Amino acid sequence: MNDANQTVSGTGIGLRQPHYREVFERLPELAFLEVHSENFFLEGGAAMHALERARAAYPVSLHGVGLSLGSADAVAGAHLAKLKRLVDRVEPALVSEHLCWGGVGGVHFNDLLPLPRTDATLALLADRIDHVQSTLKRRILVENLSAYVDCRDSQMTETAFLAALARRTGCGLLLDVNNLYVNAINFAFDPLACLAELDAASIGQIHLAGHSVVDDCLIDTHGSLVCDPVWSLYEAACRRFGPKPTLIEWDTDLPALDVLLQQAAQATGIAHREAAHA
Repeated sequence: MNDANQTVSGTGIGLRQPHYREVFERLPELAFLEVHSENFFLEGGAAMHALERARAAYPVSLHGVGLSLGSADAVAGAHLAKLKRLVDRVEPALVSEHLCWGGVGGVHFNDLLPLPRTDATLALLADRIDHVQSTLKRRILVENLSAYVDCRDSQMTETAFLAALARRTGCGLLLDVNNLYVNAINFAFDPLACLAELDAASIGQIHLAGHSVVDDCLIDTHGSLVCDPVWSLYEAACRRFGPKPTLIEWDTDLPALDVLLQQAAQATGIAHREAAHA
C-alpha cells in the first residue's frame, strides 16, 4: 500500500477560491496546499484547472468531508469512485477524512456527527477504512472531530479510540489540535492526557484553526486566528510527536492571504523550536 504521507513536511494552508490568483502569482513559501476533495469531483472546469495549477507548484493534501465512514449505511460507492479518480489524477501527498457519520438511509445531513466509541463502532470503522484504503491503494488519515454532544454508551476516550483504530487498520491520524481543545473545554477533560494516548508514528498531519466562544461552550468555526491555548497545545504536540505536516485551516470569514501566511510561519517556528529542544 502506498504511504505517500512521508513526502511532505512543514506547514501549509487551505487553498480557497478568493486566494487562487494571489497564491498562483506570489507562490509563497509553503510546504503544501490543502483542498476539500468534494469540491473537485467534476472531471473538468475551472475548479479542476485551479487544482492542477496548484499541484504543479506544491504538494497537495485532499481533505474529505462527505465519506461518512461511521454511517449505518455502507460507504457510498459513487462517492468513493469519485475520490479514487481524483486521487489517481492529482497524486496527493496526503488524503484524509473525518471520523464521523453524516447521513443515513440515503439522506445526507451536511454535518459531521459524532460516534459512540464502542467496540462495535471500532469494528465497523475498521472494515470501512480497510475498504477505502484498499480501493485507493494507499494509507489514509482520519481526523478527530469537534463535538457538542457525547454518546453515553462510549467505552473509551476519543484519542484511545483513534489509537486503537490506527493499530487495527494501519491508517494514520490527522490530529486536529483545535478540535481537541474545543472538546476538552466543552467536556471538561485534560487534552494533554489525550496526547499521551497517541503514538507518534500514527500522526500523519496536524490541523490548527480558530473557534468561537459562546455562553456555554466553544464552537469550531475555522473563522479566526488560532488562540493562545491552542498554540500551547500545539507546542505540546510537537514536543511529543516531533515535526508533522501542519495545516492552518480557515474556511469562513477568510482574511487576507498574508494573515494565513503569518499563522503558518508561527506554526513553523514552534515546530522548529520544539525540534531543536528535543
